[in-house]
Amino acid sequence: MRKSQRQTERPSIAWIYNPWIDLIVGCGAWTAPLLLVSYWTIASNTRTWSVAFYALALFFNYPHYMATIYRAYHRAEDFEKYRILTVHTTGLVLLTLVLSHFWVQLLPWIFTIYITWSPWHYSGQNYGLLMMFARRAGADPDKGTRQALYGAFVASYLMLSLGFHTGHSNDPLFVSLGIPATVSRWEQMVLGAGFVALSAYGLWKLSRQTGWRRLLPSLTLFSSQVLWFLVPAGIALLRRLEIPQTRYSSGVLAVMHSAQYLWITSYYARREASGDEAKVGRNWRPLAYFGVLIVGGIALFVPGPWLASRVLHHDFSTSFLIFTSLVNIHHFILDGAIWKLRDGRIAALLLNSKEQVASAMADARGRFSTAWRWVTGASVGAVRLRVGAALVLLTWGTVDQARHYLSLHSDDLNDLKRAAVLDSFDSQLQMRLGRKQLEEGNPQEAEAAWRRAIAANPADPAPRQALLKFLLDQKRFDEAFTLTETSLKYAPKDANLLVDRGLLALQRGHAEEALTDWDRALKADPNQSLAHLYLAHELDREGKAQNAGEHYRSYLEKVAQRPEDRPAPDVLVGIVLRMAECQVSSLQPDAALKSYQMAEKLAQQTGEAKLESVADVNEAQLLGKAGKVNEARRSYRRALELDDAAGDTDASVVDWFAYGRFLEETGFPPKMAYACMVKSEKLGQSLTKSGLAASAAQARLQLEKRLGAEAEGIRRNPDPVLRDALRVQP
Repeated sequence: MRKSQRQTERPSIAWIYNPWIDLIVGCGAWTAPLLLVSYWTIASNTRTWSVAFYALALFFNYPHYMATIYRAYHRAEDFEKYRILTVHTTGLVLLTLVLSHFWVQLLPWIFTIYITWSPWHYSGQNYGLLMMFARRAGADPDKGTRQALYGAFVASYLMLSLGFHTGHSNDPLFVSLGIPATVSRWEQMVLGAGFVALSAYGLWKLSRQTGWRRLLPSLTLFSSQVLWFLVPAGIALLRRLEIPQTRYSSGVLAVMHSAQYLWITSYYARREASGDEAKVGRNWRPLAYFGVLIVGGIALFVPGPWLASRVLHHDFSTSFLIFTSLVNIHHFILDGAIWKLRDGRIAALLLNSKEQVASAMADARGRFSTAWRWVTGASVGAVRLRVGAALVLLTWGTVDQARHYLSLHSDDLNDLKRAAVLDSFDSQLQMRLGRKQLEEGNPQEAEAAWRRAIAANPADPAPRQALLKFLLDQKRFDEAFTLTETSLKYAPKDANLLVDRGLLALQRGHAEEALTDWDRALKADPNQSLAHLYLAHELDREGKAQNAGEHYRSYLEKVAQRPEDRPAPDVLVGIVLRMAECQVSSLQPDAALKSYQMAEKLAQQTGEAKLESVADVNEAQLLGKAGKVNEARRSYRRALELDDAAGDTDASVVDWFAYGRFLEETGFPPKMAYACMVKSEKLGQSLTKSGLAASAAQARLQLEKRLGAEAEGIRRNPDPVLRDALRVQP
């Protein structure tokens, strides 16, 4: 009986505007088609989508922030009620905004908070709207039901957030918590199971009060939450994919969230504008309301970066990120406090409670007119001021859109120049302009563009690297060195910059400075593999074999962990061989033997027959010194076979001579050693011009004396003796 009475008090259809708008916009029924379209086409139409989202921000994203500002500030009672947020928190955000323009190291932390908080903000809105529709449908959920559904939404958010913070971040603006992948996967699986259990229980409890049909809006909202958070997190979990964090703060999800926000706040404002439920809409001015939101939204986002860029000469892109992050954070804080169904006025207006709405409207009446003074004020001067300010902001917003559109035309030099005329203090724009100028054969203009990019944002490594490469290509080494010196003032712990400075210092003949720079680079970034390699090369050149070998080994370990940084096969095998030689020089024969075996294996896998032969010969020499004669003979034989197969006569000359010396030193019959010497001499007539000539001639003469008359027969036909020499003993 009590249930039927409650249902008669509610409208038969619990819609906000009408079923189609409510389901599509308010409940997110358009999620699946919009996500599919954007995911399929955004990769091939990146510029088009970027322009589209930037334009949509004027009518959805920016106004939805202004809707919260309007709600918090337009009534004196609300302003005082939330004073800690409207005054103190706002002041703190403004202070952070100023500081971050002069201390850019704050930006990654601010941006990370914004990106991490965004999906939570979306989840909170979805949960609140789900409960609103459930109550409008006649449900009266108990504490357990509310907690179960709330827990499900929290679990879906945490699954996504864990994906954001798993492993190392590839985005310099995002500070990842670095959660190990294994730990993250197990946590996400537990959360996924919790989501299923909690949501099943909570929805079942709601359906017992209203029936499934009346829960259609709530179920649609729930499906939107699943598509926004659970499905992407699940796909990333199952297929081991990385979730792009910015997808949840920009693009189609942000547009859908903003449209949803405007849908509900406009309904609230419309109800608030009426003093009697029977007269809903009489005092409602939708065009004026949305005009306020659009103009106010532009004021929040557009003038700040432009003024910081044009007046203070801060990088436009960086300033825009700062404003975007902090406006969002301020919005999240305000929104979390003022839009609560437990607030009597909010509940009265959104839940359509006839018993409470009249008193709520009476409270709102009398104050609403003051909220619109800036629109309806009678003073001619005031009207002109307000209209003028609105026109300035709308024009400013249009110019901002045009600048963004032109700046993305990296294939059109004239458009890039037009964008630079509007605002030249934009490092990303100047980077595009520099690349295009170079492509068009204008190196001086390209250099000027890169220098402007560096001036706009000295901490950004991209323009510095572009200019540095340009200077090196032009062989302007002194200017390149000066550039690295200047840049280190802004980025003293930039490992790449320190590596580059070390190379330039070495080129200038300052080896000690180079070694110091590379050591500093490793302290700044222990994973900087190139610093290990350059240190190894220089220490090797200076004869510090043991230290050089250690750096070669460290380089190879880093490369093994990051296959994408692996050099060409011949270079890699060459590095392993140099490490082995350093180990030989520093009296580490066991380590050197393993290194030669590694080089042999790598060369074999990559088809580098010549280098495999070198590794075999060096391995054989070590094995011979260790008394492992038969193993050494096998290695020599492999090397000689590889020389012959590759047609490498020069290598054959050296390797036959080395094999002959080995046979002589290890006590084999002198005729075998002599046959090898003869083979070496016959293969290479250029041997007499090499440094090996004197040693080879002396060794051959000594063996001829020992062999006597036998030497002449071997000299005429060494092949039978060579076959015996190559026969490996078991």
